Amino acid sequence: MVDCAVCGTRFSRGNYGELATHFLTSAGKSDAPHVSWLNRNITRTRIDQEMLSGMLSEYYSMNGKGIKDWIIKNFVDHFRGPNPHPFILAMQSYDENVLRGYAIEHHHFLKQWIKSCSYVIAKTDFDDVQDYELENIMTELHGYGKDEPSHHELLIEMGESLGLDRKSILQSTPLPATLRAVHTWNRIASERTWIETMAAMHSLELVANRDLGRYGAKYPYFNPEILSGGKATAEVRAFLKEGYEADVSHSYVALDIIEKYCTPENLEDVQGSYLLSANAFSDYLEARLERGEMIENKQ
Repeated sequence: MVDCAVCGTRFSRGNYGELATHFLTSAGKSDAPHVSWLNRNITRTRIDQEMLSGMLSEYYSMNGKGIKDWIIKNFVDHFRGPNPHPFILAMQSYDENVLRGYAIEHHHFLKQWIKSCSYVIAKTDFDDVQDYELENIMTELHGYGKDEPSHHELLIEMGESLGLDRKSILQSTPLPATLRAVHTWNRIASERTWIETMAAMHSLELVANRDLGRYGAKYPYFNPEILSGGKATAEVRAFLKEGYEADVSHSYVALDIIEKYCTPENLEDVQGSYLLSANAFSDYLEARLERGEMIENKQ
């Protein structure tokens, strides 16, 4: 199936003509999310259905690559290339309000992350997949005692070190963009296959992968000087360092698993679920910035 990366509408396998018609119809209705995706990923020029169909086909084309390399290239172009995501730009300097927004909105991301991993476990009998996701659940939410707290606990402690109340983080209501993204991820996990869910979720770990320079990344996830400078709290450094070190192996291992089980029959499904997730992730990262601005304006 070929997916619309914006709304998730699915079309028959290889049918980029229908997908092009869908985008042009949405653009004709001035649907902002569809227009924005086309402008950002395909073209800003008004073109006809046949030309757009060809460009979409090329966008999905593997060009001799495996699904792992295709996802990495697409992700780098979208988030950490020459025109990086605004959140990545914001993280090139130390900004406590950005980090406060990060702490609140990411809490909701991690709660969904655990649900998505659980769906993967429930939908497959492959031992390597289940083992990988069980480790993810332990690392992200449970931890391994005081010496190895969960990523969620490190996130909360970062927020507390920046003046946020633990209870206010845990009981917060996600901003609309975060809520939409969470609904997208939950819909993928509950309605689609385990391999699509893995592609949708674990591709997002690439955002913190410090190895992406060899894939064309121009910006790190955050300025590494934050880890050694005197401005950041110890808790900020602990949280950022944990993800900075862990996600190199995690994102690659997951993509290796996806490539192992990807077939010609499910390739477009995997691509589509990844693209739908990446688009939701982009909006969610904007929500981190929005929350930070809201906190700043209250001060």
